[in-house]
Amino acid sequence: MKTISPSTLALVLFYLCNIFYLEAFNGGFSVEMIHRDSSRSPFFRPTETQFQRVANAVHRSVNRANHFHKAHKAAKATITQNDGEYLISYSVGIPPFQLYGIIDTGSDMIWLQCKPCEKCYNQTTPIFDPSKSNTYKILPFSSTTCQSVEDTSCSSDNRKMCEYTIYYGDGSYSQGELSVETLTLGSTNGSSVKFRRTVIGCGRNNTVSFEGKSSGIVGLGNGPVSLINQLRRRSSSIGRKFSYCLASMSNISSKLNFGDAAVVSGDGTVSTPIVTHDPKVFYYLTLEAFSVGNNRIEFTSSSFRFGEKGNIIIDSGTTLTLLPNDIYSKLESAVADLVELDRVKDPLKQLSLCYRSTFDELNAPVIMAHFSGADVKLNAVNTFIEVKQGVTCLAFISSKIGPIFGNMAQQNFLVGYDLQKKIVSFKPTDCSKQ
Repeated sequence: MKTISPSTLALVLFYLCNIFYLEAFNGGFSVEMIHRDSSRSPFFRPTETQFQRVANAVHRSVNRANHFHKAHKAAKATITQNDGEYLISYSVGIPPFQLYGIIDTGSDMIWLQCKPCEKCYNQTTPIFDPSKSNTYKILPFSSTTCQSVEDTSCSSDNRKMCEYTIYYGDGSYSQGELSVETLTLGSTNGSSVKFRRTVIGCGRNNTVSFEGKSSGIVGLGNGPVSLINQLRRRSSSIGRKFSYCLASMSNISSKLNFGDAAVVSGDGTVSTPIVTHDPKVFYYLTLEAFSVGNNRIEFTSSSFRFGEKGNIIIDSGTTLTLLPNDIYSKLESAVADLVELDRVKDPLKQLSLCYRSTFDELNAPVIMAHFSGADVKLNAVNTFIEVKQGVTCLAFISSKIGPIFGNMAQQNFLVGYDLQKKIVSFKPTDCSKQ
């Protein structure tokens, strides 16, 4: 029997791996997203009650909104790493090193903490050590990629490498090397998809206002080195398309889809244009009005920074929907006119319209969001949240910041982003069955 030499076997395995790699690209692929409050999440605290988790999500929405507001002023990155609501498990390097990253449509970079740290926050999961990877490479400052990213600089040593700095609304920041590395995503079909020479930020100096278990951010915003814009350069079938389906229950996993798997079509699908403003990382939509019963509330306000077009940010990392004070007041009044229950004060002191009712007992009116070219029907799961046993509140808040169309309003929709056509699509879907 003729034996196969190790070099020949390695070559065969290389070709087999690349055949799968190309097939995965050609059909698109999906990865699992984990809600931060899921029992499978590194953030999960078994001693917390469901209502404590709700309270934390409400407070995170308010905090995140402040970062968006400061970003509009500074035109810089806005998210803090602990703000996000959904995570993915991914790996970097060869051999693969597993991490948890927060998925965020309001951030435009993939970054993680790296050893050795000059100054790192207390990450309670292992930190990536690039010296142990066979595929890690720092980008030179002269590279086109380095020049395309905001706030990069040339290292002060003789290596002339590309260094990045990301500033945050609360004074936190991340500094480190802009690098290329192998990134591996586990697809929902049980196989893995590798992306070689993926641009990442390897943070060596990170100061944040919290400590946590996630390693960093996986940005899906509209910047040049966000995950989606890097994938489009790898395959024409991936293009610039991604979608997600957010389940209404935190212990049920959600899906994040890319390429052909991300196409949103069929009965019930509606689409609205993406409008570009600075900072370009965010996805801006045009919301024309809300309807509650026969009451139509025009979405016009003197507080809009950008006028009528592109007047609201759609965001995966904010739980609640934030509205200007005058519009929120009219929406609250229209909802209150149709709900005949005793009103009570919010125990969280954040939400304005609350009722003495469980979520299941509340006969919530349908709220229709009229986007440009797309009417999106919001049911109770999108608009109300039980904050305490027997107390249910409208999941919209009045704010001078935003407006932001949050992830509760997007639950049980397949939400697709086609950045080539510059549209966002919504399709009513039971995301627990995806």
